[in-house]
Formats: sequence, structure tokens, C-alpha cells
Amino acid sequence: MQLPARSFFLLAALALAAGFGNGLAHAAERPNFLVILCDDLGYGDLACYGNPTIKTPHLDKLASQGFRFTDCYSTAPVCSSSRAGLLSGRTPSRVGVYDWIPEGHPMHLADSEITIAELLRDAGYATCQVGKWHCNGKFNSPDQPQPGDQGFEYWFATQNNASPSHHNPSNFVRNGEGVGAIEGYSCQIVADEAIRWLKSGRNPKKPFFQFVCFHEPHEPIASPPDLVEQYPQATKFGEAQYYANVANMDKAVGRLMAALDEQHLAENTLVFFTSDNGPETLNRYRGAARSHGSPGPLRGMKLHLYEAGMRVCGIMRFPGHTTPGKVVAEPVCALDLLPTFCALAGVKPPTDRALDGADLSAVFQDEAVKRATPLYWHYFKSIGPPKAAMRIGDYMVLGHWDAQELQAGSSVRLGDMEIIKRAKLVKFELYNLRDDLAEKRDLAEVEPERLQKMAAQLQAKYAEVQAEGPVWTIEKKAAPQGKKPAGK
Repeated sequence: MQLPARSFFLLAALALAAGFGNGLAHAAERPNFLVILCDDLGYGDLACYGNPTIKTPHLDKLASQGFRFTDCYSTAPVCSSSRAGLLSGRTPSRVGVYDWIPEGHPMHLADSEITIAELLRDAGYATCQVGKWHCNGKFNSPDQPQPGDQGFEYWFATQNNASPSHHNPSNFVRNGEGVGAIEGYSCQIVADEAIRWLKSGRNPKKPFFQFVCFHEPHEPIASPPDLVEQYPQATKFGEAQYYANVANMDKAVGRLMAALDEQHLAENTLVFFTSDNGPETLNRYRGAARSHGSPGPLRGMKLHLYEAGMRVCGIMRFPGHTTPGKVVAEPVCALDLLPTFCALAGVKPPTDRALDGADLSAVFQDEAVKRATPLYWHYFKSIGPPKAAMRIGDYMVLGHWDAQELQAGSSVRLGDMEIIKRAKLVKFELYNLRDDLAEKRDLAEVEPERLQKMAAQLQAKYAEVQAEGPVWTIEKKAAPQGKKPAGK
């Protein structure tokens, strides 16, 4: 029986008070969680977000069945940082994942961090991660934590991108064992594995948390010819390949949703679909010629701290709790998943560390989310002068720092840690996102009092996070100087 929303939240609160957060509650009383994360999907890449060309019927249907968030954010404008923030509920620089993680790099999501998967696993949930991991440099090595060490009982993953491309990848690892070459396209391979686990790999007596991480539409892009042929109007090199890549991912989402229906799981499963950051900038690095993602009406792209860097698609379906087809303008962030899932599952979140997200349960009641701390982002190698940003209400303040500009997207190199730990914010931009979504009118001189107040809040959060972030020992061989990165 489907519980009314208010009854569900009351039950979750009672369960938490009674100590059911240790896994004592019956599985039927707690929801399942399925998080689907894309890679470099632009805010304007889906039909339901206004794309006039790319066909995404399955995601359009998902949006029609639940909430479509207009103001959904990733935790960072770059991949590894974004994933670390989502899993930990902590802003990525606080946990020390300052940028994308090259293979062999010492930077990683530390074992001391407590992830959503660990919290839910310890509360009696079955847990599974499939697809791109990218939370460590030493993948499938005892030298750094792996998905299994971060709370996932079952995992099928790659360190970074599908290699040599999305077609017939050969770099997947299943629970510590290399799989070898697999025929097919990455998103369908990931969907196959996720569906197998849903049907026969999990304990059906337990609720579950599944984290499905598609490589699409990140380079090196490869797409099925029959889908590519559906975009004859695409004339630029690689454009049809990109459109077909998004469409192929959409098909994989449709298969996942069908599997939930077949297993009679849909009614008690919260599905959240989003992207790790905004769309790739065309030809930014070697081999990126097939990146044709759209930022929609937003300023910037991936690696920017303007809106398109981290404002992303966000779709949530939770039958009985999300109003079908509702468009929600409340600002939400992937940082919010950990406290929200804890609240719904009756799990006590960590109290020995700062959490930067908020419980989103209020949006089910059409109420504002109560945040103890404003939404905040930091990226020390961002494209453009802003290196930190904070949103309060309709306003976004962005801070420039007093250090030199560094090569965008080159990860953490020798000498960078000193700059990360020393740089100060010294100049600020201010935008009203409701009136100026494209961030064309800097209000810094027009609203000096608001700027002063928000800049002080941004500086305080920046200093707090800067002080907490760990220091990595970087060797030259971990990130060679003078070379363009080959596909972050």
C-alpha cells in the first residue's frame, strides 16, 4: 500500500527516533533509491529542458511522472569533484577532491569520509554502483579506497572514461576483477549490469540504493549508427554523434525504468536523474571534437563557475510524493541527496563533520527547503576569474581570488596545493538569477549593501572549507607539466 506523503515522513521520523536507522525497520517501510548520473550532459540537452533536436522520450516521460527541477545543481563544475560531493554530502574541496582525478594521481575520496552508500548499507540496504567511478586515481588498487570500500556491496566500474571509447569498452572491473572487452555501447552495458543486479543480484528482502553512472555524453563519444542516422540535420563534425549519444543514454534510462516496473519496484523507488556538471567546451582538449552539448540559456560551460558549469538537469520521480509533471523552481543540489535519503530511510546522518546539503523533503509538500548553510561551489582552476560562488535566494555572488590563473582542467599539479591553501577572495560579482538567468548584468555596483553582505558570507565559507581541505603530496609524474590533458 502506498503511504500518503505526510504519513511517510512521520513514519520515517518515528523509525529514526526508535533506532531503526540501524537497519531494524522492515524493508517495505523504507523506500529504494536509484540515482542516475550522466557525464557532461548540458542543461539544454534534453527535450524536456527545451532542446529542439535531440530525442529523449524516456526522460521526458520520467519528467512527466515527477518533478522537473529548473534550478538543480551539481556539487562542482568538474567530474571527480562533483561525484565526491554527491556521495559525501560535503562540498568537494572540503573532502580534498579539488579537480578531476588522473589515473595514478594521489587525490581520492578518503576512507574517512562517510558516503550515502555506507550509511544506507549499515542501515540494512543492499547497495550497488555501476559505471564511471572517478573518485580515485589508483583504481582497483589497495592503495586507495575503491567502490567496495565506500559502501557499495556490488560494483561494476571504470576509473574514468569508457576506453577506448563508448563502443566495445575493455576497462570495466567487477568487484575487483577485470572484465575485459565487452561488445556494445557503454550506457547499454551499464544498464544491462544494473538491470541484472535489480533482477537477480540483490537481496530482495532489503531495500536498495543503486548508483548508475553513465559515461555518456563525455568523450570519447561513440554512438549506434541507427541513432546517428536520425539526425541528418546535424552538419558540424561530430554533432550527430553527440545527439545520438544522448539519445542512446535516454534509451538506457528507459530500460532501467521498465525493469523497475517489471520487478514491481517503481512505486516505492525514488529515482533521481542528473548530470555531474555542465556540457564540455568544444575542442578544449585533444579528442573533444564530438562534444556538442548545450548550456541552454545559461552562461558558461563545464569548468565555469557561472551557471552552466554546475546548473544541470534534475528529474525526480517518487510516486505518491512527487506531483506528476510539476516544474519546481526551488534550488536543489546533489549535496542534498545524503540528508534527504537519510531522512526518508530513517537513518541518522553523521554529526561529527560538516554536511553542506539539506533535506529536500519539504519540496514534496510544496514548501521551501530549509538550509543551514547556503549553496556553495569552489573550483580553483575554473575558466574565467570566479573561483568560488554562493547562492542565497535568487542571488548568486562569485568571488575572484588574488592568485594567478592556472590551466583550466589540468587537475592538481606540483605547486597547486600551496595556492589552494593560500589564495584569498578579493573581488566579487553579483547576479539576480530570477531576473537575469544569463548573468549578463553584474549588480556589484548597483546593490553594494547586498554585495557586501553576501561577499562576507562567501568569504567565511571559503575560508572554512579552505582550512579543512586536505593537502596532497604531488609528484611530477602524477600530472606531467606542459601537456594538455587527454580527456577529463
